[in-house]
Amino acid sequence: MAATGTAAALRQQFSIPLIASYIIDWILLAGLAVGSYVLGNIKPNFRNFSLADPNIAFPFADHETFSNKLLFVCCGVIPVIVVFVVTLIFVPGGTVPKGTPALLVWKRKLWELQITWLGLLMAVGSAWFFVSGLKNMCGKPRPDMLSRCKPDMANADKYIVGGFQITGANGHLYSAAICTETDESKLWDGFRSYPSGHASASAGGLIYLSLFLASKFAVTLPWIMPGSSDNASSHGAFPSRLGQAEARPQNGYEDGHDASWPLSAKRSTNEKIQGARMRAAAPPVFLLVITLVPFCLAITISASRWFNYRHHGFDILFGFLIGTICAIYSFRYYHMPIQDGAGWAWGPRSSARAFWAGVGNVGFVNARSDHVAESADMQAYPPTAVSRGGNQRSVQHPEATSQYNGQYSAEYEDVELQRLNQGDNRV
Repeated sequence: MAATGTAAALRQQFSIPLIASYIIDWILLAGLAVGSYVLGNIKPNFRNFSLADPNIAFPFADHETFSNKLLFVCCGVIPVIVVFVVTLIFVPGGTVPKGTPALLVWKRKLWELQITWLGLLMAVGSAWFFVSGLKNMCGKPRPDMLSRCKPDMANADKYIVGGFQITGANGHLYSAAICTETDESKLWDGFRSYPSGHASASAGGLIYLSLFLASKFAVTLPWIMPGSSDNASSHGAFPSRLGQAEARPQNGYEDGHDASWPLSAKRSTNEKIQGARMRAAAPPVFLLVITLVPFCLAITISASRWFNYRHHGFDILFGFLIGTICAIYSFRYYHMPIQDGAGWAWGPRSSARAFWAGVGNVGFVNARSDHVAESADMQAYPPTAVSRGGNQRSVQHPEATSQYNGQYSAEYEDVELQRLNQGDNRV
């Protein structure tokens, strides 16, 4: 009976249109990565240059600190493995009630895993695509471009395209036709300095990984949930003692409770006078260090492009900025905010809105259908409680059943049509 209920809930929550929509997401993002590779192998524009420019006269370094293959491992393979291990071990976490079926646990694990990988592909793929396109459009010479070019100095005057002669210096500008380098790919790559692909890819993949680790390990600045500390005295040094200096009821409780009230009521009173400083705390530093390791690796990869003479400083900074924006956007596209998201990714789209939400609908979640699916899961595996004898017994929750089965039974669900549920005919 339980397995049948869960299977029905899974079929309702993950219908064929919904699965197809996410498959299309994977195909589109994979196509974005393939398109980026194609852009990186076509002929770029060639910006004219001066043979007397020292900024493009650095020697060509045959050995790169981070080659393209090593870059792929650092910003692609490593994040994929880390996400897999963290999800396998730490998801769904210690909040899962005892007796929860393994099927539901693995359902959550697999969802978190695939949606995190999808976000990683979006972060790296989009950063790579934008940078590859800009490289070809701008055609900016690398710091080692003249070493790649091997200009034909004997016939240099034939290739002058601009500039003017300055006393004691060569102020002419030359076209790329002056280059005698026979390796076409090496020469073309010499005009792909702006922006840095290594910086953008490393920032896209590794900053995304840092955000993922911070989310799962709850590494964020301490904060207090709005409304949880509305008592002005809670910001004092010893809030629980402030009442001694004020006129208080004889029973000792500000809200009129006496000693005969239940313990839960006394706890409620204590929570009201609890200090704001005790409502949040800084995470352990070792967790902060773990989350910063990918970020530091991204900085190291980016810096190597400077001392390998592959990019100018601004090229690296701008590429890193593009990667950072793509990482943050992709993470928030699929994950809840780190501060109040409890480490979860967003849930799946509703089957009815798998491809389209339309005007008048708020987002891609149909509250009614999703709550019905969740209710089916709950009914298939009702919560258990421990009796005094130590045996687990099934407990039905009428309030929960009413919430899921009755609250969303109205005919209209869209925001602008909800008034009709109560017979409100206002326009």
